[in-house]
Amino acid sequence: MLSGSMVALVTPMRADGSIDSHSLRDLIDFHIHSGTDAIVAVGTTGESATLDVEEHCDVIRQVVEHVAGRVPVIAGTGANSTSEAIELTEYAKQLNADAALLVTPYYNKPTQEGLYQHYKAIAQAVDIPQILYNVPSRTACDLLPETVARLSKIDNIIGIKEATGDVSRVKQLQSLCADDFELYTGEDANTVDFILAGGRGVISVTANVAAAAMHTMCQAALNGDESKARAINETLTPLHRTLFVESNPIPVKWALNEMGLIPPGIRLPMTVLSEQHHAAVRQALRTAGVLNH
Repeated sequence: MLSGSMVALVTPMRADGSIDSHSLRDLIDFHIHSGTDAIVAVGTTGESATLDVEEHCDVIRQVVEHVAGRVPVIAGTGANSTSEAIELTEYAKQLNADAALLVTPYYNKPTQEGLYQHYKAIAQAVDIPQILYNVPSRTACDLLPETVARLSKIDNIIGIKEATGDVSRVKQLQSLCADDFELYTGEDANTVDFILAGGRGVISVTANVAAAAMHTMCQAALNGDESKARAINETLTPLHRTLFVESNPIPVKWALNEMGLIPPGIRLPMTVLSEQHHAAVRQALRTAGVLNH
């Protein structure tokens, strides 16, 4: 059901930080017309940390309604409180999202057994396909392959977004996990290597601005056309780097505003991209062929 280039969608905001529903709908249409294979609503890139629960659920609703079945919608429903993650995941199910993406609990640093029990509780409470999300650089918590293997045996836990940047984990996870358990990278820079090693796709920041190229690159890699995939990736490499010169989603929201796709809004404690990085991000957009001025 889920493969290829799956965008970790930004949440468009006006300059005052209020959510811009009109721009959200336009952005969704941009992705569908560009070939994006699935849309992740209100993940880290969608500023889940600064949306309240009502806003969080409303953005998921808006995305599901406007996508209208054209591509799968994955709802970001993770939290460092198991009960809150269950609540958000239940909302996602009620709103007819196709799957949920659940980041590891951040800040409180659970044990591996705590992680297993956390995800097991959510899976048992809400009957919706669920994707684990491991990003230790942001959560201070690493969901180890052995724990993932235990979780892969739970029917509605269908895969993992693995964002350690370690491609060797693909083979580790494949050797340990259930046969139908899918692997997705959360690191744009290693997408081609990850897919060629056996992964099914990427949940991507870069796809926000280079949607068509990311889709084509992923399809080439999935089809085993390594030379085509690497050639496309070469044009995207500056973006993979510059979209993280400051914390995500600061650079990608600035880039989308520069492209005329969204207003400049972002919520504190995130701030607009520092001027010293504007030229580098702008040049990366030009190299990727998505900005002409």
